[in-house]
Amino acid sequence: MTPNPDTIAAIATSGGKGGIGIVKISGLNAFAVARAIFRPIDRCQNSNGVALSAHEGKRLDAFEFESHRLYYGHIVDPEKGRLLDEVLLSAMKAPQSYTREDVVEINAHGGAMVLHAILQLVLKKGARLAEPGEFTQRAFANGRIDLTQAEAVIDVINARTQKSLQLAAAQASGKLRRQINAIRGVLVNLLTRIEAAIDFPDDVIEFIQPEETQKTLEKEVLEPLKRLIRNYVDAHVFRDGLAVAVVGQPNVGKSSLLNQLVQKDRAIVTDVPGTTRDVIEETLNLEGIPVVISDTAGVHQTDNPVERIGIEKTLEHVNGSDLVLFMIEANRPLGPEDHLIYDQINSKPTIIVLNKIDLVQEGNETALPVNWRFDDQVRISALYDQGIDQLKEKVVKMAGGQNPLDFSGVIVPNLRHKLLLETGLHAAESVIEQLQNGTSCDLVAIHLQEAIDALGIISGDNVKVDVLNEIFSRFCVGK
Repeated sequence: MTPNPDTIAAIATSGGKGGIGIVKISGLNAFAVARAIFRPIDRCQNSNGVALSAHEGKRLDAFEFESHRLYYGHIVDPEKGRLLDEVLLSAMKAPQSYTREDVVEINAHGGAMVLHAILQLVLKKGARLAEPGEFTQRAFANGRIDLTQAEAVIDVINARTQKSLQLAAAQASGKLRRQINAIRGVLVNLLTRIEAAIDFPDDVIEFIQPEETQKTLEKEVLEPLKRLIRNYVDAHVFRDGLAVAVVGQPNVGKSSLLNQLVQKDRAIVTDVPGTTRDVIEETLNLEGIPVVISDTAGVHQTDNPVERIGIEKTLEHVNGSDLVLFMIEANRPLGPEDHLIYDQINSKPTIIVLNKIDLVQEGNETALPVNWRFDDQVRISALYDQGIDQLKEKVVKMAGGQNPLDFSGVIVPNLRHKLLLETGLHAAESVIEQLQNGTSCDLVAIHLQEAIDALGIISGDNVKVDVLNEIFSRFCVGK
C-alpha cells in the first residue's frame, strides 16, 4: 500500500489535569518534526565539568533516533528559543509501531495548556491534526490489524465492566478474524471446485462430490456461523449494555428504586406528585452487564404543560429501552393510569415490580388482571431495601446473562458483524439447498460468492469507504 504522505498529530490522552499527557505523531516526517522541536539533555560536560543544558546541547540536524528508545530532554520553540516542557520522547520506526509508520510520542506533563502548546508547535512544523480514529485507521490501512480488531479498540476504550473488557480483548487479539478466515477458506475452496466444474461440466461429480460437500458446509460453515450469531444474541449486552426504563404512576417509588440500585441519592424523592419531570439516567454493573437505568416521569392525566412534556419523554424512552420495570403500588388497587401504562408497554420485555410491600396488610395485596401477560414479577420495598437483590437477578436473567460464558475465549460479534454473518449464513444455506436439488453450478457459484463477500466485509477485505468512515468516526481524536 502506498504510504500516506500526511504526517498526523494529536493529543492521545484524555482532557483535564494529569501527571502525564502524550502528544502522538505518525507519518513520514514524524522524526523530522520531532528533531525540529526536541532538545535532548546532552551527556557531555563543559570545561568546568557542568552538564550542558538543553539550550547548550547540540542541535539535532543530523541526529538519528534509535527505534524503541526513550529520550530525555526538553521541547523548545526554535524560533522564540522558549522552553515549553521537560519530556520523555519515544521513537518507533516503521513498521514496528502502532500505525506501521514512523511514530513519535512526546510524554509531557499532563496539563491542558502545555499539551496544546506542544501540539501547536508540532502542527507548525509540518504535521496536521489527526481526524478521529485516524491512527487506528492507518493501522488498519497498513495491514497491522484487520477491521474487527480496529473495532475492538473502541470497545476496549468504552468497556464499562470487567466482562465487557474481556470480550473486547478477545476480539482485539484477532480471534474473530481467524474464525472468519477459516470459514471463508472453506467457501473459497468450494468456489474453486465449482468454477472448475463450470469449465469441465462432464466432471461435475468428481469436482464437487455433493454429499461430502454438504457435510463439510454443515460442519465447517453453518455450525460456526450459527454459533457466532448465537453468541451475539446471548452476550452482546455485556458490551453494548442494557437500557432499562422504570415506569409507573407518580409516587409509586421509581426514584427510591433508582437511589437504592445505585446506592446514592441520585433522584429527588418527595411526597409531591410530579417531582420527577425529566429522565434521570445512571449506569450500574449487574454481574458484568452494564445497565443504564432510567427514572422516568410518572405517567398520569395532567393539565400541567411541563408534566405533559415529561410524560411524553417517558413514553419515548420506553420505546427505546431493552427492558421495562413497570412499578405498581402493592398496597393499593390498580387505577386507570396503570392500565394506560400497560397498554403502552405490553409489547416490551417487562418485569412487574410490586413496590411498598412493607405497607401491605395480609390478604390485601394488589391483584393483577388475569389478561396481563407478564410472568416476571417481583415484590419489593424500595424504601427498606427489600427484594432488591431478587429484582437484580431477574434483570440479569432477562438480559441473557444467566447463561454462563467462557469470557477468556468467547467471541461476541457486534451488530454489524451479526448482520453480515446472517447474510453469509443464508447464502451458505442456499448453496446446500441448490446442491441437494442439482441446481446449475453457475447459480451455486453466485451464492458462494455472496457468502464469501459478506464475511470479507466483516474483516475489512472488501469494505466500502463509507462504512470505514462511519466506524472510525466513533473513535476519539488521538486513537
